[in-house]
Amino acid sequence: MASNSLSYNDQGDRGLGSESTELGQEATAMTSGGGFRLFSADYKKNEDLHQMLESNKDSLKLEAMKRIVGMIAKGKNASELFPAVVKNVASKNIELKKLVYVYLVRYAEEQQDLALLSISTFQRALKDPNQLIRASALRVLSSIRVSIIVPIMMLSIKEAASDLSPYVRKTAAHAIQKLYSLDAEQKEPLVEIIEKLLKDKSTLVAGSVVMSFEEVCPERIDLIHKNYRKLCNLLVDVEEWGQVVIINMLTRYARTQFLSPWKEEELLDESNEKTFYDSDEDQNKNGVAAKQPYVMDPDHRLLLRNTKPLLQSRNAAVVMGVAQLYWHLAPKSEVNIVAKSLVRLLRSHREVQYIVLQNIATMTIQRKGMFEPYLKSFYVRSTDPTQIKILKLEILTNLASETNISIVLREFQTYVKSQDKQFAAAAIQAIGRCATNISEVTDTCLNGLVYLLSNRDENVVAESVVVIKKLLQTQPSQHSEIIKHMAKLLSNITVSMARASILWLIGEYCERVPKIAPDVLRKVAKSFTNEEEIVKLQILNLGAKLYLTNPKQTKLLMQYILNVAKYDQNYDIRDRTRFIKQLIVPNEKSGALSKYAKKIFLVQKPAPILESPFKDRDRFQLSTLSHTLNTKASGYLELPDWPQTAPDPSVRNVEVIQPVQEQVTPVGKLKGKKDNLGGKFYSDSEEKEESSKSSESSSESDSKNEDSSSSSSEESSDSESEKEKKDKESENSDSENNQAKTKSKKLDSASSSESEESSSEDSSESESDSEPDSTVKQKKEGKSALSVAKAAIKQEVSLLDLFDFSDVSTPVALPKPVMASRLATDLEGLSLSSTAVIDVTTPVFVPAKSYSLLHRMSGKGLGAEYHFPRQPCIYNTKMVSVQITLTNSSEKEIRNIQIGERKLASGMQMHDFYEIECLEPGASKTVSMGIDFCDSTQAANFQLCTFNDHFSVSVQPPVGELLLPVTTSEKDFRKEQGKLTGMNENSTAITGSPQNSSCQAIVHKVVNMANVGVVPSGQDNIHRFAAKTVNSGALVLITIEVKEGSTMQLSINTEKSVIGSVLLRELKSVLSQE
Repeated sequence: MASNSLSYNDQGDRGLGSESTELGQEATAMTSGGGFRLFSADYKKNEDLHQMLESNKDSLKLEAMKRIVGMIAKGKNASELFPAVVKNVASKNIELKKLVYVYLVRYAEEQQDLALLSISTFQRALKDPNQLIRASALRVLSSIRVSIIVPIMMLSIKEAASDLSPYVRKTAAHAIQKLYSLDAEQKEPLVEIIEKLLKDKSTLVAGSVVMSFEEVCPERIDLIHKNYRKLCNLLVDVEEWGQVVIINMLTRYARTQFLSPWKEEELLDESNEKTFYDSDEDQNKNGVAAKQPYVMDPDHRLLLRNTKPLLQSRNAAVVMGVAQLYWHLAPKSEVNIVAKSLVRLLRSHREVQYIVLQNIATMTIQRKGMFEPYLKSFYVRSTDPTQIKILKLEILTNLASETNISIVLREFQTYVKSQDKQFAAAAIQAIGRCATNISEVTDTCLNGLVYLLSNRDENVVAESVVVIKKLLQTQPSQHSEIIKHMAKLLSNITVSMARASILWLIGEYCERVPKIAPDVLRKVAKSFTNEEEIVKLQILNLGAKLYLTNPKQTKLLMQYILNVAKYDQNYDIRDRTRFIKQLIVPNEKSGALSKYAKKIFLVQKPAPILESPFKDRDRFQLSTLSHTLNTKASGYLELPDWPQTAPDPSVRNVEVIQPVQEQVTPVGKLKGKKDNLGGKFYSDSEEKEESSKSSESSSESDSKNEDSSSSSSEESSDSESEKEKKDKESENSDSENNQAKTKSKKLDSASSSESEESSSEDSSESESDSEPDSTVKQKKEGKSALSVAKAAIKQEVSLLDLFDFSDVSTPVALPKPVMASRLATDLEGLSLSSTAVIDVTTPVFVPAKSYSLLHRMSGKGLGAEYHFPRQPCIYNTKMVSVQITLTNSSEKEIRNIQIGERKLASGMQMHDFYEIECLEPGASKTVSMGIDFCDSTQAANFQLCTFNDHFSVSVQPPVGELLLPVTTSEKDFRKEQGKLTGMNENSTAITGSPQNSSCQAIVHKVVNMANVGVVPSGQDNIHRFAAKTVNSGALVLITIEVKEGSTMQLSINTEKSVIGSVLLRELKSVLSQE
């Protein structure tokens, strides 16, 4: 993006004037001395933008483009400025050209005619020495969706695919998808370009070209054969979203190219059971011993081994992708390693939790042993959303077994008492499923559900009745007492589904309760007209069954019910009445069916099967949209079945490799240096001799291996020394073992012999937990030596090498890497510095100030005040915690105080406080609620309701309460401040009294007005404060410099320009007060 070297604070010097603008939906006006206001809501004066764009000064054009990009970022329509903007596409100012390209990418499709006039400029820009300009030009060209320029786009993509910059080649891969969606007839030439880019060794290109492959030609598996091993080896260094795409593609590839590792396990289990007592001769006769044992393909093992480290990725999508890969490809004995990583993801945001829990729920149905050690990780928390609670409940039910059922049922008893009605109902259903799945606890669960029938909550009682009904169908003869107890509760239960379930139970087992059933029919006949449709249908069924089994007591009652139901408003009720009357009451018109009335009504029904809703979801690939929705989504590709016979593995062998690319990696030299640094087994002279031997052997074996072939030749030529190394390494510490294993992983060969070696090393790989640390260390030590050789040989530099030019802190003196001008260009814009440490801390000061929410006169005796406690919200990390104190000033009690209708702005959310059932006269009560203000000071409007009244109230947050204090060092503060300059900086001068310029006075005023943290400062006249916005986590950095004459310079740096402007005004007002 554009440079921040220009200042936007001196608005008056440019003759643009100062304007009063609106702040979002607030009525507060901004002061005229602020910044340039790129995101101002007042866009009526676009005439000055036209003048600035047509000016001869690049500075004015740059300011105009920044304002226009600000308009686009806020969703405003800036298409009318297209003619004026497109004129500057040929500007020589690089920063201006970048912004023009950003604008054109947005509007090129809408203004196609005008964009076509600049195609020649884009074509010239494709030859620009700056890689960012070349990539931006190709991006704009591919955004012009006009079929007439398809040949031009095709030619540009072909040229960009051969560009020296990996960033431009990455952009070309993205452009392939755009061109294919515009003209599908160009598939063949695009496939040729994809085939070329798949051979690219840059990690920056790999993810993008695989994405194009998936969009354009996913059926062309043959394009992957030669690049399979390279993609597996590069996978760990590809950017995160590229890893997700490659993992999904390799999952489908492996299902078509390798044999199933599961069938052999099943055959072994069966053979062990059948032939345990058989003799060897019987086994030979049966042909069991004749079958060859399963041997995993080395390339199959390569994929599993290279994806395993990605389970430690910080990206949840990558971890989920590796988990589904192991689920669909790995032997059952190795799948368990993904369980710990998936449980780790449950600490992420609730959206991530929802997807991960859905996949875990599917896994636990087939392999509950994977997650049994982590049972407590699925306990429900009070702060979890309802959907998360229900998914955790589902997983706990799937994991329930004879050994842990007592713990699970104890948890379920707590969940039944939850105030979340939907969750409580799901907990009761889970108890019913446990009773069905584990016969040992069926009686215990039934007794517990019967106990719940006396609960005060009608929903709990209703759900208990429904579940009891399903359980009693399995053993009706043993539970006649429960049926009698439920019949007595019928008059107290009002939920229609529960009443219908009780009536169905009594009718189904009326012969077991012959005395109670007629009395129940008598009671419900009185209230027949007032019942719900589902209850009326069950009353008719109950009457029909009793009429057939006990006609003496129920004949008149049934006639009354039939006469009443005959005139019911519901068509289904009338139709069912006519059907039953003709079936059970014999007359001249009755047909042959009346003879079989008892068999029809009193036939024994099969017991329902309580199953998990995730039982059939495994038909979809895990971590896909189709699996989440439980239906096939558009674009979903079915996971192929395993082949019956093994395909030819030789298709993945690469015979010829370009020598220019092989000269990049003198692996023998690098390997010797690694061994010397890691273990220090050899002297310097031995290291030199070994490195020279390995470099010679690597040049001789170029034609035999695919990637890093010098490593395999070095191993073959120095096999004796390698054996000695392995023997010594096995006797040394774990860290030395880690280095040897990491080395074998990074220098993996394409030959089958080395693949078998790698698979043997993989068996000891699980014993070490410090593998990633040693991997990083060896990369830094080895790649520094590699950079010297690359400087001597001019060739293409991939992203793998760019990140390894950082300083290495080792005891060995290494020469400084010499970078060519092309490499310096490629490194432009890449940040190699470490991330600043910024942590949220406790508030420095909590003011006791309260704000009026509802006056006692307006609230008819109910008064309310709100206060900001400056604590993280327990309901949602993006919400501001608000405490409301309610006071009853009347002489009567106030009942049912709660939040009513909300009138919130777009994007705002609010978590209500729990209903207060009664507030006695003169009493006060403090409740807590959370409000997400979306980093804006606009008010949250809602209704405060009592039993009789509704009062409209609003909570208006001061700008200082939208922040969370953070702690950081002065060095990190300055570093982050340097990133937030230009339009992200607001400053003003303040004149105050001498007593207000002291350190204590300034700190007290700032922390009282805003919830910020104090940053240590090495200068007495400079005070620094830091905070983060609650919603988005954007940094807010405040600097106050005390100058001579009691004047102060106040600066605020933040990407939230609205927050910065308002905070600047408020702080200026506070610091100026006497």
